[in-house]
Amino acid sequence: MMTLQGRRVLVAITGGIAAYKCVELVRRLKDRQAQVRVLMTESAQAFVGPLTFQAVSGEPVHTELLDPAAEQGMGHIELARWAEFMLVAPATANHMARLAQGFADDLLGAVWLAHAGQKIIAPAMNQQMWRAPAVQRNAAVLQGDEVLILGPASGAQACGDVGPGRMLEPADLLAQLEALCFRKDLHGLKVVVTAGPTRERLDPVRYISNFSSGKMGYAVAEAFAERGADVDLVSGPVQLSTPVGVRRIDVESAGEMHKEVMLLASFADVFVATAAVADFRVDAVAAQKIKKDASGLQLNLVPNTDILADVASLSEECRPFVVGFAAETQQVQHFGRDKLERKRLDMIACNDVSAPGLGFGSDRNALWLLWKDGSCQLAEASKKHLARQLVDHILEQRTRQGVHD
Repeated sequence: MMTLQGRRVLVAITGGIAAYKCVELVRRLKDRQAQVRVLMTESAQAFVGPLTFQAVSGEPVHTELLDPAAEQGMGHIELARWAEFMLVAPATANHMARLAQGFADDLLGAVWLAHAGQKIIAPAMNQQMWRAPAVQRNAAVLQGDEVLILGPASGAQACGDVGPGRMLEPADLLAQLEALCFRKDLHGLKVVVTAGPTRERLDPVRYISNFSSGKMGYAVAEAFAERGADVDLVSGPVQLSTPVGVRRIDVESAGEMHKEVMLLASFADVFVATAAVADFRVDAVAAQKIKKDASGLQLNLVPNTDILADVASLSEECRPFVVGFAAETQQVQHFGRDKLERKRLDMIACNDVSAPGLGFGSDRNALWLLWKDGSCQLAEASKKHLARQLVDHILEQRTRQGVHD
């Protein structure tokens, strides 16, 4: 069953330029067979007309506090009781303030106060507005009221600024809503995931790295968290939003990642190493920019510490169930099996990064899962879908191999 199938979602749209994205959001919710109703403030209607949302939702759009068409003339109470989830998107600075202070002189404020289900906002505003102390105070008040704040994302804004304040994309909001619907059967399970590339500095302006986007690792962290696990995500430099319910530790180099992982791993039940960690670093980082030389550039590279092997070598009483990843361009299962045995892993997920449209940078992937006495293939799918399958297989093999909490 789809996680949003039949779930009742009220999308409340306020007056920001990101309101246009909500057309796609409502369409995607309908595709997931959710029941969707739309509420629009007066300012939101200046950006997108109610008729558009009526067309994509298949339901009348709610705009008035005192609705003569509603039962007993109290449409705000009916809406509030109907909804399981109430999502305000985009949530402008003005409406964050109004919601934080409990104003109820318009339809949005009245429904918000009367709604007993999960309240969610997706902020969208200028980057300096988002950083303003007043906005941050209002965000803190809303979080204290158990409101889930999704985003904002960073990037180019309609005003020309660059920074935090962009509303999350519809696909990201949809994924977060789906996560709220998952069974919470992993409470108490401690998981550490690594993701993304590492960067090894050559000088103050250059570094060695790779093409990893971090998407697979973030999907794995999200898949554990959406089922209630306690997840730490040690991440190299990526352009991704932190999944809901995940603690994120940002690092740059392999050495920094090794330090953070080893602090966490001995307290974890499961360790999943999806990061594409640089195998080598220069023996000495230049203090000044290396100047161009006609004779070329020679680097003396030394091996980085092997994070995955070090976790797998922890003593039995504090060793987690260890899952590695192998990004290969040929003989995927052969090299994956070799890595599994050589590093004494419990499981390894292998993928062919040379396959068109899969692997690094893509939203899709395909995996071979290998363990000591078996294997299985996960067919091409979205990384989020594969991550959920992977979690199921990790839990199954962890039980079969006699690991208990």
